[in-house]
Amino acid sequence: MLRLHRSTTKLLLSGAITRHFRTINTDTSATTKDDYFAAIHHIANIVRREVHPERTLNKLDIPVTSELVFRVLRACSNSPSESLRFFHWARSHYSPTSLEFEELIKILACHRRYSSMWSLIDHNKKFQSNNYPFQVSPSTISFIIEQYGKHGLIDQAVQIFNKCQSLNCQQTVDVYNSLLFALCEVKLFHGAYALIRRMIRKGVVPDKRTYATLVNAWCSTGKLREAQEFLEEMSKKGFNPPLRGRDLLIEGLLNAGFLESAKDMVRKMTKEGFVPDIVTFNSLIEAICKSGEVEFCVDMYHSVCNLGLCPDINTYKILIPAVSKLGRIDEAFRLLHNSIEDGHKPFPSLYAPIIKGMCRSGQFDDALSFFGEMKVKGHPPNRPVYTMLITMCGRGGRFIDAANYLVEMTEMGLTPISRCFDMVTDGLKNCGKHDLAKKIEHLEINLRGV
Repeated sequence: MLRLHRSTTKLLLSGAITRHFRTINTDTSATTKDDYFAAIHHIANIVRREVHPERTLNKLDIPVTSELVFRVLRACSNSPSESLRFFHWARSHYSPTSLEFEELIKILACHRRYSSMWSLIDHNKKFQSNNYPFQVSPSTISFIIEQYGKHGLIDQAVQIFNKCQSLNCQQTVDVYNSLLFALCEVKLFHGAYALIRRMIRKGVVPDKRTYATLVNAWCSTGKLREAQEFLEEMSKKGFNPPLRGRDLLIEGLLNAGFLESAKDMVRKMTKEGFVPDIVTFNSLIEAICKSGEVEFCVDMYHSVCNLGLCPDINTYKILIPAVSKLGRIDEAFRLLHNSIEDGHKPFPSLYAPIIKGMCRSGQFDDALSFFGEMKVKGHPPNRPVYTMLITMCGRGGRFIDAANYLVEMTEMGLTPISRCFDMVTDGLKNCGKHDLAKKIEHLEINLRGV
C-alpha cells in the first residue's frame, strides 16, 4: 500500500507540474505564479536529493526551457555537483543559452570547483564555435576573478584576466576592478598600482570603485600616507575620483575599523570649512553611533549643516533613534522637525523611537499625545509601532491604555501578537478590571478562532 501511495502521489504531482509549465506562458495570475515557483522548488528538491534525478525528471515530462533551467540552477546554487549534473541532463533536451551557462559557471567558481568550471568552459567553447562565437560576459569574468582573489589564488586571477581575449570578453573597468580587488586581497599593492597605470594606458577610465578598492586596502594596513599620495598623484594626472579624495580616505578608514582616525579627518575638514559627502557622512555617524558616541554625532551634524551639508532621510534614520535611546527627547524632536522642513514625510521608524524614549522616561501622557498627533496628521502607525506602544504601556502599568490601543489596532486590520493579549489581560485582571479583561479575551478568540 505504501508503494502504491508514493507512486500515485508522484504521478499526480507530475501531471500538475506538466500542465502548469504548458500553460505558464498564457496564464499570469497570482495562483499560476505560485504554482510555477512551487514546481521549480519541487524540481530543485529532486535535483538535490535523489540518487538518480535524471530518471525522475524524465518521468515528469517537463518542457525544458531556458528560464526553467536558470531558476532551478539558482535554487540549487549551494549544490555545485548536483547543479552540474542537472545542466548536463537539461542540455540534452534543449539548446542552452549564455544565461544559464554563466549561472552554472558562477556556482562552480563560488564553491571552488575550478576544474569542473574550466571543463565546462572548454566544452561549451568547442560546442558553440560552429554555431556562433563563444564568449563570456565581463560580469562573469569579474565574478571568477574575485573568487580567485578571495581564496588567495592570485596567479589564477591574473591568468583568467589575460585570457579575456580568447574568451571574447572585453577588459572593461569592472574586469580591471575585479583584478585590482584580487591583488589587494593578497596585499600586492605595487601590482595594484601598476594595474591602474595600465588601465590609463589602455584608455580605460577609472571609476569610484577603482579608487575606493585601493584606498580601502591601503587604509586597512595602516598605509594612510600612501593612500593620500596615490589620490594626489591621480588628481595631478587629471584622473580625479568621482568623490573627493578625503571622502574616500574617510570611507577607507571606516572600512578598516580606524574610527578615531576617521573622526580626526572629519574634524580637520570642518575646521577648514569643508564638509564630507553625504554618503560618507552617514557611514561615519552610523559607525560612531554604534560605538556609543552619539553626542559627537549630534555636534558634528550641526557643524556640517552650518557649513552647507544637506542631510538626507538616512541621516535622520540614524540619528533620531540614537538620541531617543539616550533620552534626549528634545534633540530627537528637533531632528524630526528638521527632517520635515527638508521635505521628508514622517514614517513609523522615525517617530516610533521618540515615543519609546518618552515612555522609558515616564512621559506617557506626552508620548500618547504625540502618537495621536502623528495619526491626525496622516502618518498611520504600523504593527510594530502598536506592539511597541502596547508593550511600553504594559510595562508602565497603564493597562487600560494598552487595551484601548490593542482594540484600535484590530480595528485598523492589524493582528496583535499573542504576547500583547496575554500581557494586557493579565494586567487588567491584576488591577481589578475583570470585565475589560474578558472583552480582550473574547476579542482574541474572535480574531484567532480558538
